[in-house]
Amino acid sequence: MMDNEKAIIKKAKNGDSAAFCQLLENYYPLMYRVAYRFTGQAQDAQDIAQEVCVGMACKIRSFNGNSGFSTWLYRVVVNVCRDYCKKKNNHRNLENNYFELEKNIQSDKNDDDRKIAWLYRNIAKMDESLKETALLVLTEELSHAEAGKILGCAESTISWRMSEVRKILKSAIGNYHDW
Repeated sequence: MMDNEKAIIKKAKNGDSAAFCQLLENYYPLMYRVAYRFTGQAQDAQDIAQEVCVGMACKIRSFNGNSGFSTWLYRVVVNVCRDYCKKKNNHRNLENNYFELEKNIQSDKNDDDRKIAWLYRNIAKMDESLKETALLVLTEELSHAEAGKILGCAESTISWRMSEVRKILKSAIGNYHDW
């Protein structure tokens, strides 16, 4: 390391912004080059180099001069590259997990839609009193007493009808092979 560079580093460590800017200008190509070699992407390399520049304002104080400045800076850039790649992979994994979850939700929704359509088709085939009872109890989630009041019959009648509905649906499930 030349004496001029040592003086610039010392000034930068002591807060001289002009010296700090001179270091960044001198070493930006190295930062970018290393980052580009790690990532293979110009935009990622620029992001990493900028992150190193911002971080150097605090990190430069840790440079003790036991190694060359460029050696120290290589380590800083490599560490930022590692962190950046981990974050990017974590983000990519989160994104992939999100898309997988969305795909599963859509698949479940399609499956639910298919089951609901099956249920409505089978309810539609029932006689009128069973159909009305099934729609009120199963789809509107009314109690047997509430359905009885609406349909003008006893709660026990609704319970009997729902028993018949269950028998019909169980039989239909036994005949349905596309679940």
